[in-house]
Amino acid sequence: QDLSLPNGTPVDTSSPASSSSLLNRLQLDDDLDVETRDLFVTVDDPKKHVCTMETYITYRVTTKTTRAEFDLPEYSVRRRYQDFDWLRNKLEESQPTHLIPPLPEKFVVKGVVDRFSEEFVETRRKALDKFLKRITDHPVLSFNEHFNVFLTAKDLNAYKKQGMALLSKMGESVKYVTGGYKLRSRPLEFAAIGDYLDTFSLKLGTIDRIAQRIIKEQLEYLVELREYGPVYSTWGGLEVELSEPLEGVSACIGNCCTALEELSEDMTEDFLPVLREYILYAESMKNVLKKRDQVQAEYEAKLEAVALKKEDRPKVPTDVEKCQDRVECFNADLKADMERWQNNKRQDFRQLLMGMADKNIQYYEKVCVT
Repeated sequence: QDLSLPNGTPVDTSSPASSSSLLNRLQLDDDLDVETRDLFVTVDDPKKHVCTMETYITYRVTTKTTRAEFDLPEYSVRRRYQDFDWLRNKLEESQPTHLIPPLPEKFVVKGVVDRFSEEFVETRRKALDKFLKRITDHPVLSFNEHFNVFLTAKDLNAYKKQGMALLSKMGESVKYVTGGYKLRSRPLEFAAIGDYLDTFSLKLGTIDRIAQRIIKEQLEYLVELREYGPVYSTWGGLEVELSEPLEGVSACIGNCCTALEELSEDMTEDFLPVLREYILYAESMKNVLKKRDQVQAEYEAKLEAVALKKEDRPKVPTDVEKCQDRVECFNADLKADMERWQNNKRQDFRQLLMGMADKNIQYYEKVCVT
C-alpha cells in the first residue's frame, strides 16, 4: 500500500536487507551532497574554564567555506552555550518566517546531575554540532549575517552589546506587534500542520517517557546482576566439584552486565537526544505557525477596516498590501521549512530506529548462551 506524509512526500515502505545497508546508503547520500556544499561547520574540543565568578564550558567551532561572503576560507573560534543561544535569538528576530532549529535545554539532561561531567558535555557537544549543521544546510539561514558573525568573530561580546543597544531603542513592541489581532480560522493546510504537530508531540512525548522507564529498569536490573554474579564465584570456591560450571555462570552474568550497560548507554546517548530534539523542533514549528496566524489576523483586520470605510478608494492601501506580502512570505517559507523538516525527520528516525534494532540484536547475541 502506498503511503505518504502529511506534506505529500511518498514513503518508501520496502525493507532493506539490514540496518547496516540502510546506514551505508544514507552515508552515500551524504557523500554525494558534500560535492555540492560550500559551507562546513563542526563543533568539538570542549574545554572547561574556571573563573572567579563562574565556571563554564567552551567549544571550538571550525568553519571551512568557499563562499564569497567570508573573507577567509577557514575559521576557528571558541563559543559557550550562551553564544549559541544568542545566535538562535538573533535568527528568530531576523528570520521570523523560518523554522529555527532548537537548542538543547540549558541545564537539564535527564539522568545527568553534573553538567560538567564528560557525559553531559559530550551530549551537549553533539547537540550543538547538530544545531549548527541544521543552520548550515538551510538555504536562507546559512546566509544570515548573524550566523556569519557567530562563525567568524573573535570577540562575539562586542556584537552582543551592539544588539542589546539596538533592541533597547527599538523596544519590545516592535518585534512583532500583532498580539491585538484575533485570527478567525486557519487555512486548511496550516490547520492540518497544526494538528499534525500536536499529535506528533504527544506521541513522541509518550515514546520518550517509555524509553526513560526502560532505561531506568535496565539500570536497576544491572545493579542486581552485578551483585548476583560474584555469588557464583564465591560458591564455586566452596564447592570444588561444581567450581567449573559455577564460574561459567559467573562469567556469563558478567557478559550480560557488560552488554546491558552498553545497550543502556546507547539508548541514553543516541536514542533519547533525538527524541528530545524533535520534541523541541515541533514546538519551534508551532511558534512559527502562531506568528503566521498573527500576521494573517492583522491582514484580515486591516482589510475589514478598509471595507468599513465609506469613502471610495481606487486601490488597497499600501500598508494592507505590505501585510498581504508578509502573509504570503510566511506561507511560502513555512511550507518549505515544513517539507525540509519532514524529510530530515524521516531520515533521522529511520536511521535511529534501524540503528537501535542493530544494537538490540548485538545485545542478544552477546548474552545468548550456546
